[in-house]
Amino acid sequence: MKKSLFLLLSVLCCLKGYAQLTPFEQSREKNYTATYAEVVAYYKNLSKVQPQMRLFNYGLTDVGKPLTLVVLSRDKVFDPALIKKQNKRVLLINNGIHPGEPEGIDASMMLVRDLLKKNQLPKDVVLCFIALYNIDGSLNRGVSRPNQNGPRAYGFRGNYRNLDLNRDFIKADSKNALAFAQILNTWQPEVLLDNHTSDGADYQYIMTLIETQKDKQNPVLAAYTDKTLTPDLYEGMKKSGFEMIPYGAGEQGLPDSGIVSFMETPRFSTGFAAQHNIISYMTETHMLKPFDKRVWATYAFMQNLIAICQRDAKLLGTMKKQVDAEVSKQKTFALNWALDETKVDTITFKGYAAEYKTSDVSGLKRLYYDRDKPYSKSIKFYNTYKASATADKPVAYIIPQAWGKVIDLFKLNKVAMSRLAHDTTLALQMYYIADYKTGTRPYEGHYIHTNVQLNPVDTKVRFYEGDYVVYVNQPINRYIVETLEPQGVDSFFAWNFFDSMLGQKEYFSNYVFEDVAAQMLKDNTALRKKLDDEKVKDPKLAASAAAQLNWVYRNSPYFEKTYLRYPVGRLLTNTKLDLR
Repeated sequence: MKKSLFLLLSVLCCLKGYAQLTPFEQSREKNYTATYAEVVAYYKNLSKVQPQMRLFNYGLTDVGKPLTLVVLSRDKVFDPALIKKQNKRVLLINNGIHPGEPEGIDASMMLVRDLLKKNQLPKDVVLCFIALYNIDGSLNRGVSRPNQNGPRAYGFRGNYRNLDLNRDFIKADSKNALAFAQILNTWQPEVLLDNHTSDGADYQYIMTLIETQKDKQNPVLAAYTDKTLTPDLYEGMKKSGFEMIPYGAGEQGLPDSGIVSFMETPRFSTGFAAQHNIISYMTETHMLKPFDKRVWATYAFMQNLIAICQRDAKLLGTMKKQVDAEVSKQKTFALNWALDETKVDTITFKGYAAEYKTSDVSGLKRLYYDRDKPYSKSIKFYNTYKASATADKPVAYIIPQAWGKVIDLFKLNKVAMSRLAHDTTLALQMYYIADYKTGTRPYEGHYIHTNVQLNPVDTKVRFYEGDYVVYVNQPINRYIVETLEPQGVDSFFAWNFFDSMLGQKEYFSNYVFEDVAAQMLKDNTALRKKLDDEKVKDPKLAASAAAQLNWVYRNSPYFEKTYLRYPVGRLLTNTKLDLR
């Protein structure tokens, strides 16, 4: 009887242990990534027996399912506000933004279990894992990446609206992005990690890394990441058996041509996090390495990052407070960046010989990498950027309440705003859009504006009760300025939020306005002289009756003052406003 009971208990223990194995671990060939249903079921089962773990659901994604956040807290405190009061750090890890790059999904499942079972949760860091961000794409399971070595099936890059969610953080077209912003601004992490898989050239490394570009970071954070955190991650990964290289080998051609550090503008998760003064990294495991090795490399990176966050927990908190204070007072903000090719570093690169042979498809020459010819050599590393566009902040921005999506996103990102208590005419600066270029093909559902030229005009504008006043004295200043200044690379204007103001609404009938224009020129000799001078400078104007009539119309009181006027006002003086 005792023997039978012992055997039964042994079997039950084995079954329990097997149940805690992830689908990746249970698969014989280790070339399997968990489905969405398997991910959620795994975490739900684990949370039932682990009091240091809790699941939270945020919003609904575009496919109608909630975004699941897995939170690990050694002290079993799961209130974000209380966690901050206890002076603990928060590390947020995002997985499956591109479901065809699923290493983080499977690695996080194993890591969560191991940290709990081995009682290895950090003392001063609360860990937050987005279990699977692009649920929509994950459900669209199949094979769509012929350049990738496993797993045997995986999700699709686009979500249910066919959006690339790692281009959606500023414009927030997807419900996924709205849920992510809610998570980010609720838990307020000091550090963000987003797990991915790379493409590009072939080389010896399993793991490559993108970090927040140092020249666009606050100098305090840049000094820490450039001199301490990033080097320690590289050293730790090397000791773990997964030596790293910066992401980008082969992106600009063959790896021998050098690596250009990736400039992650605010449309990307890491660029969006930088606007919130958050240190951020993006892992990029190499597509051609076996899937199991890519999973374990991601596991090792998260282990190293967690250890450093615990080691530097106090410093991370101190820096975040300092940076928030500095950004609140910051005057000038970079809006776009350009690579500085005059500043070049060198790094050791371990690659494979790039050679050419005859293509079996075309009969012409084709590139291939010969893994029988590994090499190690010094290559160029371009890692310096300079601001190509800047703006000085105003005292405050005035945003008409009509622009509801802007207001909603500002609220979601914890931007402090007040509202005008009554209709008010303000003396302030308004931008007129002098010129811009627009792409001829859509990009992520938008026709992005670039090369924006502005004509700032000091004028008086009537705003209305309930319009929003945003003072630029907040830790979130970077997000405020970079989205509201039209010339910003990922500004709301660039993403077409304000396109309706680019259209003229009132016109004139030529035969009627001819007499009106003639009388205007007769009564206003200065206007007549100005027209004559313009005709001398512009032969096309002089040769066109219609163009001259239109010129008079544009210089008349009839022409609409709001045409091409950017609707967000810049209050340049500390004017006393009646607010509610």
